[in-house]
Amino acid sequence: MKELHLALISGPQYDGLLELLPAFEKQTGYHLHVDVRLPHVELNERMAKDLGTENGHYDLISTHTKYCPSQAEHLLSLEELVNADELSDFVPRVLELCRFVNGADQTHEKLMQLPRNFDARILFYRSDLISAPQTWDEAAEQMVKHKRDGFYGFAFPGRHSGLFGTFYELLGMAGGDLFDAELNPIFNSEAGEWSLNYLHRLHSVDRVTPPDLLENWYYDEISDRFRDGDVLMVGDFPGFYGLYQKRETCAVFDQFDVAVYPAGPAGIRKSYAGGHSFAIPKAAHDPEGALALAKYLTSAEVQWHEASVGGHTPVRQSIFEKIKSTQSGRDARRMEALEETITHYAMVPPKFARYPLIEDILWSGVQEAMAGKNTARETLLLMEKKVREVLI
Repeated sequence: MKELHLALISGPQYDGLLELLPAFEKQTGYHLHVDVRLPHVELNERMAKDLGTENGHYDLISTHTKYCPSQAEHLLSLEELVNADELSDFVPRVLELCRFVNGADQTHEKLMQLPRNFDARILFYRSDLISAPQTWDEAAEQMVKHKRDGFYGFAFPGRHSGLFGTFYELLGMAGGDLFDAELNPIFNSEAGEWSLNYLHRLHSVDRVTPPDLLENWYYDEISDRFRDGDVLMVGDFPGFYGLYQKRETCAVFDQFDVAVYPAGPAGIRKSYAGGHSFAIPKAAHDPEGALALAKYLTSAEVQWHEASVGGHTPVRQSIFEKIKSTQSGRDARRMEALEETITHYAMVPPKFARYPLIEDILWSGVQEAMAGKNTARETLLLMEKKVREVLI
C-alpha cells in the first residue's frame, strides 16, 4: 500500500483540515499517517529536533513562512516541481513569502513551500459596549472604563510568538521596526520604548489584562475567552472565525463586531502577519506523493472549505473573491477588514534562518518589561545585546 507520513499543526483553527484527508486517500489510493500533530510552538520545536535525523523521515510537514527558512537545509526545493500555471492563482505577495535564498545558489530565491493561508490579526470588540477605537490611546481608555472583576479590557498571547507579535505590531505602529535593510537591529528606539511601556501600563499599572496572562493565555485562550464574554477586545487571527459564526461556540454572537486595528502614536496601523504552509523534507520516502498531497491541500477545493467553514483567509485569488461575493453584514465587514489589513498594514518579519532565536529573545524580554522586572530602556538594551550575539 502506498503511504505518506505527515507532521501537521493542531488547534481548533487548523484541525478542520483532517476532515479533508480521506478524500485524497480515496482519489489516490494513498494511506495517510499523521505521525505528529502538535500546536504551533511544539511543532516547531519537534521539527527542529527531527529534521535531518533518523526521526525526520516525514513526507510532508506543516510549516510557516517565517519559520521555513530555519528548516530549509532539510527541505526539498519546489522550484522545478511546480509550474507557473499551477501558481498563477495564488496571491503574489504570499508566494513571495514562500520563496527565499537557500543552498549553494545565494543569488536566486527558490519556492520552498506551498501556502495554506495568510494570517493577519484584526480587532474583535464588544460592539454592545463600545465603538471600534481609532487609536491605541483611545483603546486604553475604553479598557480601563469597562474592566471589572472577571471581565478584562484587553487580552493577547502572553508568551512565545504571540507575545512577540503584539510587541512587533506596536513597534511598527509607533514608527519602528526590528531591523534595517542590512539586518542590523533597530528596535532599541523611542518606538520600542513606547511599545514596552504601553504593554507594561496595560498589564501592571492599569491592570486591564488577565492577571495570569503571561502564564496561561495563548492563542486558543484569547479566542475562547472573548467568545465566552470575558474580554472587551482582542486581536484574533482568521482561522478562529468559524467558532465565532455559531451561537453554540460564541456566547457573544450578537454582541461583537470586527475592525482594522487602531492606529499607533505614529498615526499608522500595523498587523503581525504571515502564512501557514506545507513543505517536503529531503528525507521524504515518496516526494512525488507528497507533492500531490501538498497541491491537493492548497487546491481551490480545500481553500474554499477552509475559508467558508473555518474562516481562514484564502491565498488563491479566485477563492478570496468568491468568499467575498457570498458574504454580507458582519461577515462581509470582516473580509473587508482583512483585505484592508493585508493590503496596507501587514507587517511580516524578515526571512532568515536564525529568525526563531530572535523571537525567543524578544518575547522573553517583553515579558520581563511587562512584569516590571526591568524598565523599557533596560529591556531594550538587553534584547539588542542578545540579538546582536545571535546575528554574529
